[in-house]
Amino acid sequence: MASRRRRAEERTSRWRHLRHLPLVLLFVLGGLAGAVLWAYAPDLPPDVLIARYGQPPSTFVDVGGTRAHVRDEGKPDAMPLLLIHGSLESLHVWRGWAGELKDRYRVISVDLPGHGLTGPWARGDYSIEAYADFIEVLADTLQLDRFAIAGHSIGGAVAWTFAATRPERISHLILVDAAAYPRESEMPWRTRLARAPVIGDIGIHFKPEWMARRALKDVYADPAMVTPERVRRFSELQRFPGDRKATLQRTRNQEPLDPTPLKRLDVPTLIIWGAQDHWVPIADAFRLQNDIKGSRLAVFEKPGHNPMEEDPKGTAAAVAAFLPTEPPQMPTPPPPAVPSEQVAPAVIPEKD
Repeated sequence: MASRRRRAEERTSRWRHLRHLPLVLLFVLGGLAGAVLWAYAPDLPPDVLIARYGQPPSTFVDVGGTRAHVRDEGKPDAMPLLLIHGSLESLHVWRGWAGELKDRYRVISVDLPGHGLTGPWARGDYSIEAYADFIEVLADTLQLDRFAIAGHSIGGAVAWTFAATRPERISHLILVDAAAYPRESEMPWRTRLARAPVIGDIGIHFKPEWMARRALKDVYADPAMVTPERVRRFSELQRFPGDRKATLQRTRNQEPLDPTPLKRLDVPTLIIWGAQDHWVPIADAFRLQNDIKGSRLAVFEKPGHNPMEEDPKGTAAAVAAFLPTEPPQMPTPPPPAVPSEQVAPAVIPEKD
């Protein structure tokens, strides 16, 4: 009897422990749901973002069926300088240069498709070559026959690709911490997650500000650059409808860069680099200088990956020393080939 009683008491004791399990599971599920709701960041209404980040001098220009966010500032009759931002960025990274250079040049910046207030491209292609095509259509729309082009990070790859494939359009090339060579280090964990099936598709909808803050801390050498304004803008502009899907597509489909065309470039080139760049090593700056004949290199000791933001005055001064203010002329086409005249032989043979 005592043994039977003990077994009954043990069963009752186990049930007492298990009876709290539904409550514990409910608490855990509630916590997970709360974390998901906290981290979930839906798209923001375009009109709200345009009101916040698209005020004058911003304009919106139809470029191949896409409503592109453009800023066209400075002297309309001076050298045009077209600025191309990097991945996940926007034309706002060029505000320092625009302020420093608009008294000398016509300074044009644009949000690439899938970035900022431009949104997705109807073409649905976000490769380097497709971005070069977009720049060509933009230049035609703005009636830029020949111009200087500057690109930062992946925007640098777009700039040198454009210069290599349309050399008659580019008078000067400026590369700022530019992507040019395949990565030799391990792929960043964010990229690996984005390329993972399902995880990447779900993950693009979770962009809390703390992740944006962490990304910016990797970009700037000076922690003071990671201001609440920059964190908010960086985070919110990625929530423009369609931008995150474009980012996922670009990340999954991007092929390793082929630097072969760099050695064929024949255009005055200025290379600007932040010595504290942890994204693109400074060794790439010297490699670019070696590959692009006649190029100049200006290294700035304190900035990180975005020297045009961390030292706008110093980097803009390097641009002003390199770039003439007069608009470039289209290269003179070679004269048409003159057909050679037939010369009669000195002795005409007699007919039989």
